[in-house]
Amino acid sequence: MTIAFTGGGTGGHFYPIIAISEALDDLVREKHLIEPKLYYLAPNSFDEKALFENGIAYIYIPAGKMRRYFSLLNISDSFVTFFGTISALVTLYRLYPDVVVSKGGYGSVPTVLAARILRIPIIIHESDAKPGRANLLAAKFATKIAISFESAAAFFPEKVRGKIARTGIPIRKALMRIEPEGARQYLGLERDIPTILILGGSQGAVKINEVVLSALPDLVLTANVIHQTGQANFKNVESVSQVILTNSKNADRYHAINYLTEISLQRAAGIANLIISRAGANSIAEIGLWKKPAILIPIPESVSHDQRTNAYGYARTGAAIVLEEGNLTPHVLVSEVRRILGDAALAKRMGTAAAGFTDPDAARILANEILQISLSHES
Repeated sequence: MTIAFTGGGTGGHFYPIIAISEALDDLVREKHLIEPKLYYLAPNSFDEKALFENGIAYIYIPAGKMRRYFSLLNISDSFVTFFGTISALVTLYRLYPDVVVSKGGYGSVPTVLAARILRIPIIIHESDAKPGRANLLAAKFATKIAISFESAAAFFPEKVRGKIARTGIPIRKALMRIEPEGARQYLGLERDIPTILILGGSQGAVKINEVVLSALPDLVLTANVIHQTGQANFKNVESVSQVILTNSKNADRYHAINYLTEISLQRAAGIANLIISRAGANSIAEIGLWKKPAILIPIPESVSHDQRTNAYGYARTGAAIVLEEGNLTPHVLVSEVRRILGDAALAKRMGTAAAGFTDPDAARILANEILQISLSHES
């Protein structure tokens, strides 16, 4: 049994694949099946350690981006996608997987097109409330379509809606449980005050970093601050924060971290009383599982088609408030932080509202479907 995964080059596309592979491993052991061969076909490996730990072999498949605005790069990238499709054809013909599982994103297009040509069954998973163009293209010839938001179904062509099922977002096992004490000990967090966890997505968020830095003197008056800056932004954020907090007696309450590993995120989420985050579907699903009140700051619609829709879809549950990036100022951020942290009843209601939004069995549901299709295709 051979299974090929594909997806774009972000954590939102990559980590659900890891969650599915974890669930596949569980099911294979439970059903006493032969361990499948797993492959990840994409323009970059994203997290080689996670691939290695889950027995997934990476194969490079080039793919070009299609920007939503006019750019000559769209022309050159179309040739990259064409040659990527040829490369994927050769690779899939050699591997001949029983099923191709696509998480969408530009990186998935060559592999999905090649799978279609070779008539290999395709399962697609859409994390966002508004599907991306890659998954809308793939939907025309997908065997099964999994979605996370009910609202996503309306965006797909009517003739494929019979293939759609809401499964939720696959979450890695490690992030389904949180460990509150580890972060307090490791970071030396001050007791008897709340803690804010700030997440900018897998690559960080420059705009959020800028506003947080401007708001730092006020934020550390109120709480401990754990701030994931993103690898590329870390040194700048760290040096600027030191200058800003030079005369602050609460400077030790601020903790800038370039990237949170699974264990670090478990601990940080466990101790957090409030989470400030971008509105990627994965981030929202994790926050929902953790049952934490949240402030969501979606990437603007002009840059990302999905985050704003995700944010308001989740906020309608009462578990979060949304701050549009265009309206985001240090004063507004501090005001909302203090409003939530200063009202224990409100924070509790928001945390309770988060319960039930994320299906903890999503990865297992998808893994089971993948196995069924693989076994039927194999026979």
